[in-house]
Amino acid sequence: MPDEPLLDIGEVARRSGLAPSALRFYEKKGLIAPEGRNGLRRTYCPDVLERLGLITCARSAGVPVAEIGRFLAAGPSDGDLRVRMAARAEDLDERIGRLTRLRDSLRHAAVCAHEPIVDCPDFRRAMGNVAAGVPSPAADSS
Repeated sequence: MPDEPLLDIGEVARRSGLAPSALRFYEKKGLIAPEGRNGLRRTYCPDVLERLGLITCARSAGVPVAEIGRFLAAGPSDGDLRVRMAARAEDLDERIGRLTRLRDSLRHAAVCAHEPIVDCPDFRRAMGNVAAGVPSPAADSS
């Protein structure tokens, strides 16, 4: 997109919702690269916003910065990374399932007339379904 004007670091921070320090950190880790400088301020191509969206989404899903960096640099022949990404996708499916069950439980609680709500058999059953996919603390301490 050569005709689009470059964005300075402040504008990228504003549009992405990230602090300038986060942008500098991502740059240091090789996840983004500035196009140059306008005085002392870094400037970026507008398409950096898409990359930052991907980075932010991956970070919110718990993907470490180093793994995001490997993903951004990966080619079709990186079989090991593909295996890790498939495993991460499975983990996300499990988390999405638990969160969906939790959401449904909370929606029930929002309209439940049982006193107290936490003793409602429907709520307790739904919360049991939420916990069903979570390892128990006793299982983790063995």
